[in-house]
Amino acid sequence: MNSNFFKLFIRMQGIKCGKKLLLKGIPFVYRKANSTISIGENCVIKSSFLSNLVGLYQRTIIVTRSEGAKICIGNNVGISGATIYARESIVIGDNSCIGGNTKILDNDFHPIEWETRNSLMSRKDGGDMSELIPSKAITIGKNCFIGCNSIILKGTELGDGCVVGAGSVVCGKFAPDSIIAGNPARVIRRLDER
Repeated sequence: MNSNFFKLFIRMQGIKCGKKLLLKGIPFVYRKANSTISIGENCVIKSSFLSNLVGLYQRTIIVTRSEGAKICIGNNVGISGATIYARESIVIGDNSCIGGNTKILDNDFHPIEWETRNSLMSRKDGGDMSELIPSKAITIGKNCFIGCNSIILKGTELGDGCVVGAGSVVCGKFAPDSIIAGNPARVIRRLDER
């Protein structure tokens, strides 16, 4: 199902979408006030169970959760049942593929210190916690491939052409054309090595 109605709904939220955006199923997209989400041209976002036979557990989720946060998805990007959740910045380069059920999270979702977590959980006002949640920008270069069920953590920088093995947990800076796998992910080899 390519939902033209939902594309209109996305644009009504102030989300920039390039030409030929193809939606298979209906993603969950939310833009916090004074934040930015942009999706390039010729992108495919899969959100229905049978749209990717790796087996999607959920619809694609694209969310900015704090003012000033940014998600920028380049041209010709494919996304399948992934979560892209930004409190600071997530940039995905042109021609990159985000495998089924991948999580790209530029923050920890909650404070690390238990005292701070407990005090926030007892707050009645539900106020903004952004300043207390560790966040760091993520950059995924052009022509990258991220295998299914991977987790890309805050501060990660993937150079152009990187390949991330399925199920990897990635944090750190990786040179272009690296093949990365494991938990924690490390460089297995470079693409130019045969």
